[in-house]
Amino acid sequence: MTHRDTLVHLFAGGCGGTVGAILTCPLEVVKTRLQSSSITLYISEVQLGTVSGAGVARVSPGPLHCLKMILEKEGPRSLFRGLGPNLVGVAPSRAIYFAAYSGAKEKLNAIFQPESTLVHMMSAGLAGFTAITTTNPIWLIKTRLQLEARNRGERRMSTLDCIRRVYRYDGVRGFYRGMSASYAGISETVIHFVIYESIKRRLLQAKAAAHVDEEEETVRDASDFLGMMLAAATSKTCATSIAYPHEVIRTRLREEGTKYRSFLQTLATLLREEGYSALYRGLTTHLVRQIPNTAIMMSTYELVVHLLNG
Repeated sequence: MTHRDTLVHLFAGGCGGTVGAILTCPLEVVKTRLQSSSITLYISEVQLGTVSGAGVARVSPGPLHCLKMILEKEGPRSLFRGLGPNLVGVAPSRAIYFAAYSGAKEKLNAIFQPESTLVHMMSAGLAGFTAITTTNPIWLIKTRLQLEARNRGERRMSTLDCIRRVYRYDGVRGFYRGMSASYAGISETVIHFVIYESIKRRLLQAKAAAHVDEEEETVRDASDFLGMMLAAATSKTCATSIAYPHEVIRTRLREEGTKYRSFLQTLATLLREEGYSALYRGLTTHLVRQIPNTAIMMSTYELVVHLLNG
């Protein structure tokens, strides 16, 4: 892959990730709140903390109830908490991911059967590992900001305040909390890209077999764009449903002052204290967010690559 090709994939990946993050930020905040151990409910003007304790039952609110409470108690601005770090991190994260994926796939194609399932799985895994290792501190800050619940008019913690706080209490290691869960989440990325590449290949084969005339070029381009969006949405839905528990574990590990220490310890604690259903808290919101986010991200990536390569 030439230097220009690398830059094209970096730019296209950054564009796709940025557009998706902006449009789906409110759903990201709701999802993170539902995954946390300190989710709060407001019932008849009484705030009920859903923490484990004597006489306090753990109640899991729905996404609409959580969204309503954020709007009522904190205001619309809270739905965009963490957007700053998200925008700072999403472009380099996606850019690194797509560049690493394309580079790994090119090299692995020379070793294994070109464009095989094994090549796609290994490429996606290597790309995920690279992106996670380099950008985890950004996502930790984003999660901390999203979990901070303040009433209207109260001063909100800024990104710099959050960075200082993490460093003061946990040191440099604190910025890498939740990375083990992210590594476990590479399985989701691998499944996603294997399915995506398979659907994409079938779409290209179907297009080649159709022999579309030149005068129908505009219709073909629109059909290609829609096909890529559907392929991305389908593949991400399957992958997310299978690998979702790592998302909940990662959020718990990134909470401030948390009792959760490691991936396996957090998994065991969740199962013991809250049951299997806790591993899927926020899944509905996550799917509602991920489907359009991934479709937008992948289709934008493909479109930018197509436009830049002529």
